[in-house]
Amino acid sequence: MKRNWEALVLRAMGGRNFRLTVLDNEPVGDRYRRLLVDGGGLLDACGVHPTMWIRLWFDNAGKPHQRAYTLVDPDPATGRFHLEFALHDGCAARWAETAAAGDTVEATVQGSAFALPEPAPRHLYLVGDAASLPAVNSLLDAAADVPATVWLEYAHDGERALAPRARNHHEVTWIPRGGDGEGLVKTVRDALPAADDAHYWVAAEAASTRDITRHLRRTLGVGKHQVTSLGYWSAR
Repeated sequence: MKRNWEALVLRAMGGRNFRLTVLDNEPVGDRYRRLLVDGGGLLDACGVHPTMWIRLWFDNAGKPHQRAYTLVDPDPATGRFHLEFALHDGCAARWAETAAAGDTVEATVQGSAFALPEPAPRHLYLVGDAASLPAVNSLLDAAADVPATVWLEYAHDGERALAPRARNHHEVTWIPRGGDGEGLVKTVRDALPAADDAHYWVAAEAASTRDITRHLRRTLGVGKHQVTSLGYWSAR
């Protein structure tokens, strides 16, 4: 597939390219597909960290189109990992719905960087939705012994087919999305405490993420080093 200017910029910024090979494709509920892929040396070359994501390239009516996906259960020993796709109208979803063993897709690793604080926080506050749930799960796995409070927004019941990996000391609250996401924002703003020994990770719709992050920094006075935030998608 011929690359566009985005690919050239990513390469100039140190992006590394890999070819992934599909090994298996299974449905998750009626709205998702989970693909097992061989990373083509990606894990060996780049290592693994919580919330790690990659850019996949798809053909969109003859033009290259890139979308970001979080690695699910990356296994450095085998070089394999899963990718989860929501099924909706789009070139990435159409590819994932019909992808079969042996099919390939190009990937770029550039921009993904996260490490849990050292020493480990006494508590994690995680805000996400179906799009960022794989990243939330990677944090719950990486900090399995750390108490966590999790808020997850969902637009329809099918999004809850992707289950959070909560332990007994993890509290998970699902919040239905309404309007512009005001339900998530209000619930989280009303509940979030300010704590010097906590880490706050916010990755939901872009406007909601900005609102919650602003509340943390300006209203609660949480230190910048305690907050990680990234808008995973935009409603506008």
